[in-house]
Formats: sequence, C-alpha cells, structure tokens
Amino acid sequence: MRVLVIGSGGREHALCWKLASSPLLTELYCAPGNPGIAAVAECVPIGVMDIAALVTFARENRIDLVVPGPEAPLVAGVTDAMQEAGIACFGPSKAAAQLEGSKTFTKEVADAAGIPTARWERFEAAEDAREFVRRRGAPIVVKADGLAAGKGVVVAATVAEAEAAITDFMDGGTLGAAGSSVVIEECLVGPEVSLFALCDGTTALSLGGAQDHKRVGDGDVGPNTGGMGAYSPAPVFTAALEADAMDRIVRPALAEMADRGMPFRGILFAGLMLTEDGPKLIEFNVRFGDPECEVLMLRLKSDLLAALLAAVDGELAAFDLRWRAEPAMAVVMAAKGYPANPVKHSPIGGLDAAAGVPGVSIFHAGTEMRDGRLVSSGGRVITICSVAADLHAARAAAYRAVDLLDWPEGFCRRDIAWQAL
Repeated sequence: MRVLVIGSGGREHALCWKLASSPLLTELYCAPGNPGIAAVAECVPIGVMDIAALVTFARENRIDLVVPGPEAPLVAGVTDAMQEAGIACFGPSKAAAQLEGSKTFTKEVADAAGIPTARWERFEAAEDAREFVRRRGAPIVVKADGLAAGKGVVVAATVAEAEAAITDFMDGGTLGAAGSSVVIEECLVGPEVSLFALCDGTTALSLGGAQDHKRVGDGDVGPNTGGMGAYSPAPVFTAALEADAMDRIVRPALAEMADRGMPFRGILFAGLMLTEDGPKLIEFNVRFGDPECEVLMLRLKSDLLAALLAAVDGELAAFDLRWRAEPAMAVVMAAKGYPANPVKHSPIGGLDAAAGVPGVSIFHAGTEMRDGRLVSSGGRVITICSVAADLHAARAAAYRAVDLLDWPEGFCRRDIAWQAL
C-alpha cells in the first residue's frame, strides 16, 4: 500500500515510524514532515492546510490511504475532500470533527447521550461570561469554544484569574476566532487521563490510556502547553475504569454521532477526569494526542496499518490489538521561552549518543536542517521516549538520554510520571 501521513510533529514521526514497519506498506510519504521523519518516509513540501494540493498529490501518486495527524485539517474537511477524490482517509468527516472543533458541540452531544461531564454554560459576550464567573466563584474552568492548539483552556483558581482568561480570549483576541465565544465549566476534581479509541462509525476499540503533563514546569506549575511528557499505561487508570469509560463515554458518543447522521471514524481521544463518581468527560479530541501517540506507538505490537484499514473499512468488530506489557514514557524537549516565545534556530547536537541509550527512541517535533545542521524550528522540538521493564527504569533511561543531548537552548520537565512514581 501507498500511504500519505499529514503533519510534521512528534505524533506524525511516531505514526510514520510505526507504519514503516508494516508488511503491507509499499511507499510512505509525509507532508510536510521533518528531518526525523525523513529517515522513514519521503517528505513532500505541502502544508497541512493546503487541502487542494494534498488531494492532488494523493491522486497523482496513487495513494491508497491518507492518515492526517493534526486536528486542523480534519476540522477543515480533509477527509471529505479525499473521499470525494476516491481516496481512503483515516479520520472523521468535517461534521464529525466538530467534536474537537467546537466545545459547545461536544457538550451538546454529551448531554444528549447521557455522558457524564461537567456542568457548563456558553457565552458570546465577555461581560456576561465575567458576571457568570462572579456569581459561581472559583475554581472554575474557562475554555475557548474553537480550536486553540492546546492553549485555549484555563483552570482558574480565582475569580480574577477566570476574568483575565475571558478578557484575553474574548476581548484581547489572543486566540483569534477560536476565543470569540467561551464555554465555562465547573471544575472537576481527580486524576486526569487520556483514553484513545479506534472507531469505524459503529464499533470502538480501546487503544488504552496515558497520562499527559500539560503545564510547562515541574510540579505542574506555569501555563498550559501542548504537552511536556506522557506515560502509558497509567496505573491509576485500571482495567475496570477503562471498561467503564468505554461503556459510559466513548460508545454512547459513537451511537449519538451515528444517530445524527455523522458517524465517527478515526481516533476518538477522550480527556477524562477520574472523579469520586467515576470517569467524567473533560473534552473530546479527534486525533492522537502528542506526546501520548509516541508512547502508544512504542507499546503497540500489532500492525498499525492493518488497524487503520480495519477502521476505514468498518471491520473493527472482528479486529483485535496486541500490546507490550512494558510501560513507555516520553519526555518533551522544548525550546527556551516555550510556550509564549520559543527561541528558534538553535543548533541541536548529541542525538546519536542519546539514541544509543538502551530502550530509547527519539521523535522529532519542531526541527529543521539549516546549513547542514539540525536546529530547532518550534516550541516542542524533540520527544525522548523509552520503554523498559517498569516506569522507574523507563524514566531513568529517558533522562539519561536527555542528559546526553548537546542543546543549551532546550529544556524539559524533570518530573514526568510523578503521578505514578
């Protein structure tokens, strides 16, 4: 099979790395890719939002399956465009991708399906939102209604902090159109986990859980980021809790989407809070998380390409997946100044030494080649991953690799997996 992956981050590198091992694969392309991806796939210089050019490339190169990584092209309708051109695409339609593109839509689906979630209200006027916060008090959660690349959620400990978030999103326009309306929720309490499910429109197959680390600093301090590290499996997310979440959250959502005439196919990523009353939905995403994807791909023993095809073909009811028992963890190396103003184009060395640590794999996220040297090109730059007999050993290996990097302009959290360890 000839496969095109769309994206250029650590998630897409991990997907390409896993797809490259499939015996079903003939050719693997990635648009636009990155220097790490170039080792396992042919990179083509097409942006993720240039849907017309992506369709043209897929048609001209006889692509059998397209695998979009990021949410933006899915929300913009890349799956619909590929299908109209007669090309199979692993991902939800534009209508179904509203589960990530609109917080309001997700809440309405959850309410209709009886999915346990936080109480919520939606506001289009900033002063109405601020008045609601003053009446409800804190802690409280303020969410931009649209896509905000992981930066549109503020868990406000005080009313003032919530009001400031509303002002930034709605009056300041810091998130553009994504923040023109907001959803304000009660603050759920408990451990947070990510649950991933492979969906074919009617059947959902669990891909297991992971725990992410959203805040930029050790001890979960500082602003939210796209994710500073992850590990899987998460000991707090027991098999019983996973089964409960699949039965009460994922499968009801799948049924509700089918009832609405927009069956969901692709990856359904449920952000969950494990409350005293059981798992509750925080939000849905319609793609793999990053860096959760990296640890899941390292633990997956089955052929990823075969699994994606089964989802596209509606055959998951007769499909199963095999997983490594050993845990995996990921440490994100980010550029100094991230998430606000990351330093770019700083040279990165020591990758070969880091990759030589037993059990370590390295995925590129924000890198590029300049004058023959590997340099940073974004906020999250490299993901150092490890697999070992237990989390203690995985953590030791990952940080040993981090310490072998020669990148003074980079930093990472030093407490990944603290919830478990």
